[in-house]
Amino acid sequence: MRVLLVCLGNICRSPTAEVVLRTEIEKTGLGNCVDIVSCGTAGYHVGEPPDSRSQAAAKVREYDMSTLRGRQVQDSDFEYFDFILAMDESNLMDLRRRCPKQYQAKLELFLTYANNYQEKEVPDPYYGGQQGFSRVLDLVEDASVGLVEVIKARL
Repeated sequence: MRVLLVCLGNICRSPTAEVVLRTEIEKTGLGNCVDIVSCGTAGYHVGEPPDSRSQAAAKVREYDMSTLRGRQVQDSDFEYFDFILAMDESNLMDLRRRCPKQYQAKLELFLTYANNYQEKEVPDPYYGGQQGFSRVLDLVEDASVGLVEVIKARL
């Protein structure tokens, strides 16, 4: 099973989702069965580590994002990944424009899998304060638990 998590620049939301989802998958013993990657629709931060504020918020909850590096979505991703999950509607629309018709069903919002929050989008914390990065973690942790249940059912 292959999961691609997508935001705009791949330095805040999607790498946070990558490390949280990977942690949840590993807790189930399925780490070797699920490939989890994050990327951005824009190439602003290709090769860069996640935002230091994202890393700091993640570290408080014992997630390590230090080895992650930004990458941009590639055309081959649409075929390769089973789930292509956008953090917000804007990035989902960008993905829909690029994605071939036969792979459109793979595209969804990540928070579709959240159980405890009503939000549909993971807000971009980049221009806000530290509390925004904690909020991203709250939402992403919830959606990750829900997605793990779906993945386990499909494996």
